Amino acid sequence: MLKVFRCWICGETYLGEEEPTDCPYCGADREFLKAGEEYELPDVDLTEKSRENFEEALELEVDNATFYYCAYNRAKGPKTEGMFKRLAKVEAEHAEAICLYLDIEEPEIDKHIDKCSEELPKNIEDAHSRESRAIEHYRKFAEEAEEPRVQEFFEALVEIETDHLELHESELEELK
Repeated sequence: MLKVFRCWICGETYLGEEEPTDCPYCGADREFLKAGEEYELPDVDLTEKSRENFEEALELEVDNATFYYCAYNRAKGPKTEGMFKRLAKVEAEHAEAICLYLDIEEPEIDKHIDKCSEELPKNIEDAHSRESRAIEHYRKFAEEAEEPRVQEFFEALVEIETDHLELHESELEELK
């Protein structure tokens, strides 16, 4: 029998017989998946600092999604194509979730901008650098958040981006 699960971080709904190990849309850990009836839309009065941090986070996520779509378009082989495409969608999902907090329309993400290298190792290194930068920002944003839900959101993004970082490190090792 299908059950309904909603992600506390991105708000997406997952239908399945079992709860997934993490959100298949944004990558949040299982702890953030709730039974559908327990989910609440984020309704947070943002401080000016949190609003600024969300705006900066939105720029990071859109930029990273654009980069990953470029890397996907240039990838050679099903493994790296799949990895970059999924990462592009995850970053776009993060951007969409941020827009819920900011109560704004989602920005259009251009999937065909030339924003990456022709070389796979360079793209993986660039991805690693981008994820490291995002982690650094999101840790700071979590510390600065006065709102518990905002703090939880940025802490979850740190965990998700750390998983991406580990993925890139293992890919770089395979290329050596």
